[in-house]
Order: sequence, then structure tokens, then C-alpha cells
Amino acid sequence: MAKKLALFLYFLSIMLVNLTSFGQSRSIATNDFNLVSDGVNHTTGDKPNFLWLKHSLFASDSCDETYGFLPCTSTVLGNIFLIIVYGYLMFLSAKLLSAGSEILLQILGPGIIGGLFLPLLSTVPDATIILASGLSGDTATAQSQVSVGMGLLAGSNVMLLTILWGTCLLVGKCDLENSVAVDEKDTKRFSLTGSGVSTDIWTSYAAWIMVISIIPFVIVQLPQVFTATSDSSLPILSSLIVAICFVIAYSIYQIFQPWIQKRRLAYAKHKHVMSEILKQLKTNSLGKLLTDDGDPNKVVIEKLFRTLDQNSNGYLNTTDLRSLIIGIQFDDDVDINIDEAISQVMRDFDTTRDSKIDVDEFFKGISRWLNKAKRAAMMDRGKAPLSMKLLDDFDKQTKEEQDRYGDQIDEIVEDVKNANWHASKAALMLLLGTIVAAVVADPLVDAVDNFSTATSIPTFFVSFVILPFVSSSEIVSTLIFVSRKKQRTASLAYSAIYGSVTMSNILSLAVFLALVYIRNLTWSFSSEVLVIIIVCILMGVVAGFRTTFPVWMCFGAVLLYPLSLLLVCILEYVFGWS
Repeated sequence: MAKKLALFLYFLSIMLVNLTSFGQSRSIATNDFNLVSDGVNHTTGDKPNFLWLKHSLFASDSCDETYGFLPCTSTVLGNIFLIIVYGYLMFLSAKLLSAGSEILLQILGPGIIGGLFLPLLSTVPDATIILASGLSGDTATAQSQVSVGMGLLAGSNVMLLTILWGTCLLVGKCDLENSVAVDEKDTKRFSLTGSGVSTDIWTSYAAWIMVISIIPFVIVQLPQVFTATSDSSLPILSSLIVAICFVIAYSIYQIFQPWIQKRRLAYAKHKHVMSEILKQLKTNSLGKLLTDDGDPNKVVIEKLFRTLDQNSNGYLNTTDLRSLIIGIQFDDDVDINIDEAISQVMRDFDTTRDSKIDVDEFFKGISRWLNKAKRAAMMDRGKAPLSMKLLDDFDKQTKEEQDRYGDQIDEIVEDVKNANWHASKAALMLLLGTIVAAVVADPLVDAVDNFSTATSIPTFFVSFVILPFVSSSEIVSTLIFVSRKKQRTASLAYSAIYGSVTMSNILSLAVFLALVYIRNLTWSFSSEVLVIIIVCILMGVVAGFRTTFPVWMCFGAVLLYPLSLLLVCILEYVFGWS
């Protein structure tokens, strides 16, 4: 503790010395007989005869202080120090917003809070930096600083989809068996093809949504593609409107996502009941349910009907169906409601809605189920087997589908002790995080701009590399999630990445477009936009078409980061895109 205190005091003393803008002494006479200064400066030669302490970090005489009192500097080291300080404060702001959002989500659960407010709050740090980059100063100043906002926008998306994506794959890798990662089993170390991560189907959906979210970027870039010379503000306004519509649509989707998942789980359970009933009927049948040509065997199905018709009245009622379903040995981990299953079967078969199933309705119902099984086999394998192995494959597929959907259903919100106190704490954290982000954004942008001037490095590249790491609080939490080495936590981690990029593509872009449109700034970000589009499409399509990722894929993802910077350099300085 003493060492830390001494180190802090030493650091503070250095800062106090460097904060001094200059210092002067009373004149020291060079005449040996005039040993005491009379207050008049007598100098000879070019050398100054007073002490001068010009600081090396803060040069307030050559830069404008933010808010009139925050320190500024025109030196490289000074701006590095300021970027570290303001960046750390912005990182704390992002952590406060993230922690407060999680507390509210635990108390209030999904819905409007989880689907609307929390995604909006997650973009507050980025939005404040983007606003600060274009609101301060006159139009010329805003035009020069707005590259900071674009650098953050592009850098955040590329960093999340390359460096963080690849790191999550390395941290969360498990052994791959039958092309699926085995939870908490990591014995193959860094096998490029034998280790990897598996996610659920919902993560693939999130990746496809991310790909769709690049549409506003495409719209705003169309005039540059066709070298249009008409009003340049029209595509910006059009893209802004589309981005706002996407924000509303995505928020609605997030609000109703738990309901959608429950509906899909119910459908998956119904398909599983279908497959189990077909297997049971196959066992009880006196022949094959399918002919050699793959068509439903009407003779065998009608025999099955007569076997199930316990009172021989020519109809199957709910009692007959109950006897059939109760006789099925469902797996212990499958939660099947008997009454609900009977109602589903009755709705599928009873086309006359008289609560009875005759032999013709039974044959048509079984035929529809068999055709669904064949279509599922066609989608999975490209062909449908004519043998009864079709039903075994369909049963296996429905079990896997139910597991995928069932694992992602939001649990009922648990009772939180002292809910009012936790809610107040969350509100205070959100308020404090928002205030810190709003206050720190402007000096952070100024520090980046001054550093760019001092080093002659374009502001875009400085903000592209630095700012995403200070405004993204999900980096640490995502790595913690994926380190648990389970499919569920890996799915949550990658879904968070795709969700963050989606919100950046629509909400952060909407803020940026509004800024450009209102201040009548010039749109000169063709190369930056192209990089965002390429990275989002590449990573989105890969994650959309597959749910298992071997370790070797992390190297390709990480390699996209320097390639993105290289592409911007080539497009800007070789082809003149700007």
C-alpha cells in the first residue's frame, strides 16, 4: 500500500510540474558588483538570463482548452496521455451503462426493457463520440473532426467481427465430435480442425440480421457508385430514414423475440410428437407405411386406423388419441403435455372440425406428416430415403430442433431481493454513465484530433484503432461468457457481438447521418463504408450458414483487421477514394 501511495505522489508531482505553462525568475545581473537584482532586466547577448520552465505535455498557448478549463496539448506524448485518461473514463462510462442495464434486465426481464431501452443504452458511448466529432466548432472544424466518428463506427464493427470474434473462438474452444463442440471438454488443445465452438440456430439468425443491417450503408454509397452529380443530401436523407426504420423494426423484433422463440419451441415439440406417433404407428403396423415408390401406403394406414378405433365406430376421438400418445415412450428430457399433443393432432387431422377423425381424414393426415418428414430429409440430405429409416432420421432431427429452441427460451425472471434498491442502483449507474460519456466525448475527440495533427496520421486511422477499445464494454463480458466453454454461453457471446454490430450499423449510423445532414457536411467516406460492408457480409454469411467454427477460422477472422486498414489506405491514397 505504501509503495502504491508513493508511486501516486510521485506521479502527481510530475503532473503538477508539467501543468505549469511557464516560469520566470527575477533578473540575475552579470555584473559582479551588482549582486542583488534591482528588478530591471539587464541582458547581454542572445541567452536568456531568467529561468524558463516550458512544459513538455500541455501547451495551452497552442491549443484550445475544452470547456475552457480542461487541459489540452499539441505534443505527441501529451495527447497520448490525454487519450488514455479520457479513454479510460469513457470505458468506465460504458461499464456503468452495461452493468446498470444487466441489473434492470434481471429485475424487469425481457420485453420493452430488454428489447428497446438496453440496446439503445449500449450505443450511448459511441453516439456521444460521434456527436462530439461533428457538433463542435464551425463547419470546417466539424468536417475535419467528423472522421473521428466514422473511424469509431468502422473500427468498432471491424474490431468486434475480427479480433473479438477470433479471440472468443480461441477462449471458448472445445473438442469437436461429429462436427459439434462438446461442452466443457477441451483435450485437443489447439487442434486447428479438432477444436472449435458451436452456437445455436438463434445466433445464425442474429448474423443474418446483421447482414441485412448494412442496407443503409449501401443506400448512402449509391451516388458514389454511379458517380451521380445531383443533390448529395438526398441519399444521406434516404439512408437516415431507412436506418431509423431499421432501428424501430429491430427494437420491435427484440421486444417480441421471447414470444417468437416460444412459438417456435411449441412447433418443434409438435413436430417431435408427429415423429414419435409415426414411429409408434410403424411399430404397430402390419406393413410399411411407405410403398416402394415412396408414397403413403393406403392399405396399411387404413389397417392402422381400424386398430386404433377401439369401439369400432368408424371414428377416432380424443380417447383413442390419448391411448395412442400415452403408449409412446418419450425421452425423460422431453417435456410433452398430453392434452396439448392431443389437441394438436386433432387440429391437424380433423378437417371437418367435428371433433372426430374418420378413415379418410386419418389417411390424409398421416400422408401430410410423411410428406413433411420427406421434405425435412430433402432439406437435410438433398434426398429422401424410401426406407423407414426416414422416420428415424426425422425423429432425430426433431429432437435436435427442440433442443436448439428450448435452450434459448428466456427463463421466468427470478425474484430479486431488495428489488427497489437494485432498481435505484441501476438507474443511478445509467445516469452516471450517460453523464460521464456526454462530458468526456468532446475532450476525447479533441485529443484524437490534436494527436492526429501532431503525428500527421489521419484522424480516421487513429480513431479506428483506439476508440473501439474504450467505448466497447462488452469485450470483457463477452470473453467471460465464452470462457465457460458451453454452447449456450458461446451462443450468447456471439449473439452479443452480432447484436452490437447491428445496432452500430443502424443506430450509430443514424446519428452520424443526422449529423452530416443537419450540418451540411460533405460525405467522403467511400472507402470506410466499403470496408464495413465487406467485413459484415463475410462474417455474417459464414455465421449464418454454419453453427460450428473450428479453431483455424479464428486466424482468418483476425487477419481481416489489418487487411481492412490496408484496404482503406489503398483506396484512399492509391485510387483516391475520399
